[in-house]
Amino acid sequence: MLDLSLLNNNVNPFPGLYLSNIVNLLPLFLLASIRVGAFILSAPLFGMQGIPTPVRVVISFILGLAVVSFIGLPPEELLNDLNFIFIVMTEIAVGLTAGLIVTIWFASVALAGEKMATSAGLGYAAQIDPMAGGQTPVISQTLNLFLIVLFVSLDGHLLMLRVFFESYSILPIGSLPPPQVLIGAGIKAAGSMFIAASLIMLPVVGIILMINVAAGIMTRSAPQLNLFSFVFPVTILSAFIILYFSTGTMALAFSDLIFSTIEALEDLMIGISDG
Repeated sequence: MLDLSLLNNNVNPFPGLYLSNIVNLLPLFLLASIRVGAFILSAPLFGMQGIPTPVRVVISFILGLAVVSFIGLPPEELLNDLNFIFIVMTEIAVGLTAGLIVTIWFASVALAGEKMATSAGLGYAAQIDPMAGGQTPVISQTLNLFLIVLFVSLDGHLLMLRVFFESYSILPIGSLPPPQVLIGAGIKAAGSMFIAASLIMLPVVGIILMINVAAGIMTRSAPQLNLFSFVFPVTILSAFIILYFSTGTMALAFSDLIFSTIEALEDLMIGISDG
């Protein structure tokens, strides 16, 4: 057994003696950092592909230090437990679930931007998004950047980390979370993503739909007129005008989305504690 009594003394007459404990303390520190590391790798802002992997690993270790200072080192008996691999997988599952819930909620903005671009005829205006790792419409990328700026300006990342750190008090390292709670939280987040995307894209898509209906009626009334060459630029221009004048309203909608995401994390923690 490791004698940690020396670490509680304020005076250390032999600092070199502590070096022998580093090898024993390092696995405990890594065990305490697994959950927050999985969360960082899967959550938006921290886990974006534009951030190099070494940087994300360093952030995970720094937050692991915060976790250790918050809850202390986990019991040494966990290292000798026969279920050690199962404990590690459980920590990864909890961190990934929390991070994916935030990612799913934030994906509603990209989904709304994609549908806006398609309805406005801007689906072809797509380029490689290094953050998403794929080809994304320009409108989706712009809305994503808008959301990230609001997220940071509202201290959403700090609120998100505070809620996540509470999981260590609700579910100590080595405890088993209810699997149905984790699965149910993911399903609920997926449903909320489509609802939020529908509310965000509704003004733009609704007005463009009315323009297309009016153009269809005019084409039906006067088939000899080539309205396609006229309606197509009008829909694109209308989309940009609507987006410009709805910036303030969209900022409020994104703020509600951010706080709803944090509430979803809190509901996950409440579900784990009740389960």
